[in-house]
Amino acid sequence: MSALTVDHATASGHEWDGLVRIWQETDAPEGCRVEIIEGIVTVAPPPSKAHNKIASKVIRRLSDVLPDDWGLYPTLGAAVPSRDSLYIPDLAVAPEDALDGEDDEYIPAGVAELIVEITSKSNANTDRITKAAGYAKARVPLYLLIDGWAPGGPTVTLYGEPKGDVYRVLRAGKFGDVIDLPDPFGFTLDTSDFPTQ
Repeated sequence: MSALTVDHATASGHEWDGLVRIWQETDAPEGCRVEIIEGIVTVAPPPSKAHNKIASKVIRRLSDVLPDDWGLYPTLGAAVPSRDSLYIPDLAVAPEDALDGEDDEYIPAGVAELIVEITSKSNANTDRITKAAGYAKARVPLYLLIDGWAPGGPTVTLYGEPKGDVYRVLRAGKFGDVIDLPDPFGFTLDTSDFPTQ
């Protein structure tokens, strides 16, 4: 992962706009993910085949339970200006009308109903700590972290009930367990066929 540090005082007004402009103008190889993580523009390589297989399985399962007026968006930007961040989650579930805002490339993270991140070796700590705090701060109701790089073996953790920049762990298990997602999703995610990295 490479990073470009941007000197700015706060994530409001001109500073946020300038940071987003740098993000938009960052020239990265095709398939790479460009994000703003706490004021730093980062470029991550394309995800692994195992990562993509997991994403595909989650997409198929979620597609079965979403209301008609909601969408499942892989790699849609989710902005958290209060944390100088614009994340590109692996999956964001949001009402379709949330994409009708003025910004073409991202939504306010807080309009998402569920965010799914699948860790890669290079970004596992960011997904576990930094993004969890950012999504909680934005009040995303549910954050599903699929962590194939967790110490002690691959895990799946569902976070909810955000307060400040902290979530409560609602459910946790290892690859092979089932994780129940509450309403409005109301389904069980079977992780037994998740490939390990």
